[in-house]
Amino acid sequence: MSLLSFAHPEVITIGPDSNVAEAAKLMAEENIGSVVVAIDNKPVGILTDRDIVIRVVHEGLDPQTTLINDVMSRNLVTLGQGIELFEALEVMKNKGLRRYPIVDRDNNLSGFFSLDDVLYLLGLEMSAVARIIEPSG
Repeated sequence: MSLLSFAHPEVITIGPDSNVAEAAKLMAEENIGSVVVAIDNKPVGILTDRDIVIRVVHEGLDPQTTLINDVMSRNLVTLGQGIELFEALEVMKNKGLRRYPIVDRDNNLSGFFSLDDVLYLLGLEMSAVARIIEPSG
């Protein structure tokens, strides 16, 4: 099954010239732990709550004047929208990253997939198995 079947179709993005305070506000409003940094719907980086804590708060920088471009993670790994779920899981295992923007052939954002999505899917599968086992108890 295609990864897009399991991914979030809406990708929360912000521009690299926005400040960190704007990103933190957006993350709080959307109840998310990261935003994809994009230019013209093409991902150029990612800013996580951890990036904000380590690269801004810990360093004593002002979130109102610090630009996302200066503190975002640039080692962005994307997944192609045609990739299968198990291929995506293999990438997650090999790269050791938790969050992946999904892109189309032209590198335009088309979804977002995270470790949290994997854990949710596993929970659903375990629940289904438990319902099968329970009656034979």
